Amino acid sequence: MMTIADLIKSSEKTAFSFELLPPLKGNSIAKVFNTIDQLKEFNPLYINITSHRDEMEYKDTTNGLYERKVIRKRPGTVAVAASIQHSYGIKVVPHIICSGFTKSETEYALIDLNFLGIHDILVLRGDNANKDRFKAVSEQGNQYALDLINQVNELNTGKFLDGTFLDAFDTPFSYGVAAYPEKHEEAPNMDSDMHWLKQKVDAGAEYIVTQMFFDNEKYFDFVRRAREMGITIPIVPGLKPITLMNQLSVLPKVFHVDIPEAFAKEIRKCKNNDEVKQVGVEWCIQQSKELMQHNVPILHFYTMMATNSTRKVAEAIF
Repeated sequence: MMTIADLIKSSEKTAFSFELLPPLKGNSIAKVFNTIDQLKEFNPLYINITSHRDEMEYKDTTNGLYERKVIRKRPGTVAVAASIQHSYGIKVVPHIICSGFTKSETEYALIDLNFLGIHDILVLRGDNANKDRFKAVSEQGNQYALDLINQVNELNTGKFLDGTFLDAFDTPFSYGVAAYPEKHEEAPNMDSDMHWLKQKVDAGAEYIVTQMFFDNEKYFDFVRRAREMGITIPIVPGLKPITLMNQLSVLPKVFHVDIPEAFAKEIRKCKNNDEVKQVGVEWCIQQSKELMQHNVPILHFYTMMATNSTRKVAEAIF
């Protein structure tokens, strides 16, 4: 069976893929299926399904202590991935993350994925649980993506957390990792960031998916640096059409990306979000066309709050 990396390498022209966010607890999967229905005609090579730790809030109590309350919880990525693959026959790539999960929970998720015949995953550290620095859920969690990669590698050989060995899976997990053309927010410099990316590649990553970016030169420079370091695996550019005026400040703050002034200037001219969506689509089309001219193997779209815009971009370039 071909892995995602195999499919990317064998694609004769620039392919299409996108990322989905599982519905919140209690919500129907219908919204997820609606997104797929709008985009499936562009023959997605695969669909990524994100994974998230529980979101908490802390409230004062009358005794002076704080009460922790879960305010957001999403269905398991494994279940959503299985549902999509069963319903659409499209390859799915669930995110497997450090943040919020113990090694044991990760092992069970991987065992379930193997049982379901899903062997392509994206291995990530995940978001910070606090503002200062990332901390694993406990001493039983993986601190870094490289730690998580090592756990996947050991399970691929048949070694479980309790030290027992069983027969290796008939189909080992194949995985990609994330990268940041504009540097990870916690990296002291780009050289350090690239060093750790190379470690993940040397450990077994088969392809790289980038954080969203809005300046193609950042991507081209990143690829050049990676190749100079001996990283030869596919580097998939991640794109997102801007759809809201406030994203002009929110996206740089949350994702630590720059928005080129030429783009920002056009957004500031807009009178409402409908106009912003149009400008966002036009910019993303220009980005996509230039990337395709440079023969990128695939374009990966972040569809959260941007399904309709992603469809318009895809209609223009595929």
